[in-house]
Amino acid sequence: MEWENQLIQELQWSNKISNKASKELVAQEIAGLAKDGDVIGAGSGSTVYLTLFALAQRVKQESLHIEIIPASAEISMTCIQLGLPQTTLWNKRPDWTFDGADEVDPHNNLIKGRGGAMFKEKLLIKSSGKTYIIVDESKLVSKLGSKYPIPVEVFPHALSHVENEIRLLGASKISLRLAEGKDGPVFTESGNFILDIHLSNIVPDLEQKLKAITGVIESGLFIGYDITVLMANR
Repeated sequence: MEWENQLIQELQWSNKISNKASKELVAQEIAGLAKDGDVIGAGSGSTVYLTLFALAQRVKQESLHIEIIPASAEISMTCIQLGLPQTTLWNKRPDWTFDGADEVDPHNNLIKGRGGAMFKEKLLIKSSGKTYIIVDESKLVSKLGSKYPIPVEVFPHALSHVENEIRLLGASKISLRLAEGKDGPVFTESGNFILDIHLSNIVPDLEQKLKAITGVIESGLFIGYDITVLMANR
């Protein structure tokens, strides 16, 4: 017996999608990579959302058998809405993953995490044989941190300790991310806080230094990963 799932069936993307036509084109390109039997990691963001629709169309038209490992509840609910089968990292490893980014530097280093799902996104990328990062020109920067702070997911009771340790790393500003639509801080899907930190100099080992702080779950820095960047407005 199945739920009626009216709320999920009526789900729409939470924000206006910028450059939608260009993103739909690259979504079709990404969906075209899927092969029968693929297990696919799906990150978060509007292009990931649009790509799921393109994948669902292929599944329907070609009787393609794929499984999705989603990085967030929003992407998971979209899969339910579209009838895309899902699995988990407990029992499957992604053949490939697709995701977006907030910033990309000339060396394909990334800042991610405005949507708060960077821990699961990083886990998917680390677990995948291949990763495609989809961005438009607005996400290209000469230096990481030019447009956005670095998100850091923090165990709530470690908040003060982590703040102190990050200040010792030279952070010029640290903010506890506050929620919209509710009072108080944002909670990730794992029940943790997010700090947004500003550093003037993002050194190559900063990702490791942040991860080494007791209480830090993960950061939104992705430095030195084997990824392929695709442009949404070529």
